Amino acid sequence: MVEAHSVLGEQVRMPVEIRHADACSALFRADARAARVLLADTGLTPVTLAGQAIVSLAFVRYVDGDLGPYHEFAFSLMAQQPGRPKSSGAYIHWLPVNQSFTCEAGQSIWGFPKLMADIDITPDGRGHRCEVRVDGQFVLSMRVGDGIPMPSSAGGASIDAYTYRGASLRRTPWVMNPGRVSGRPGGTHLELGDHPVSEQLRALGLPRRALFSSRIGALRMTFGDAATVLPTREGR
Repeated sequence: MVEAHSVLGEQVRMPVEIRHADACSALFRADARAARVLLADTGLTPVTLAGQAIVSLAFVRYVDGDLGPYHEFAFSLMAQQPGRPKSSGAYIHWLPVNQSFTCEAGQSIWGFPKLMADIDITPDGRGHRCEVRVDGQFVLSMRVGDGIPMPSSAGGASIDAYTYRGASLRRTPWVMNPGRVSGRPGGTHLELGDHPVSEQLRALGLPRRALFSSRIGALRMTFGDAATVLPTREGR
């Protein structure tokens, strides 16, 4: 493991700590065939539930952490390595952010598909709303309504993140410590634009009713260094 990475002249020590953030997320059922298309180059296969893939959409407001304050939107698919049923994780397909330092760090350290975007996260009545634009083009908006209070353990278990960049699949340990968690079935309204990522979401069958939506009012996280994943015999 590398102890530190140089990013734009600064040293980023491992593991990276996020001391305070808040997040809204939603899980959706999606077309498994379209999910396999998005995963085709990675060597991963979608995790399915009743024959359908699982898509996660989330927006996060990072307040205090090693990469500075910023906003982020995450589009990921639950996936696993062929022949390794205990290898399930979140494949991060698209990860726009609104600050350049975290964009460079995410790309160079972990291979995250970060890019610069306008990300507006605001309270919206009894919920929170996020709107994402890339180069002025509307990609999507997502509103997550308030849910009922839940145990902190329901805010999302720690999970490994998969990334694919430069023909290399990497896996990053991602530890989450959520607090002030609320959630409910449904609870999310999604609107899509005409950006290529919007069309990918449509191909997956979105927008549709979310399986479950959640809000984490106090979130701490740790990201370890990324490790290259060797292909399984089945995936070769």
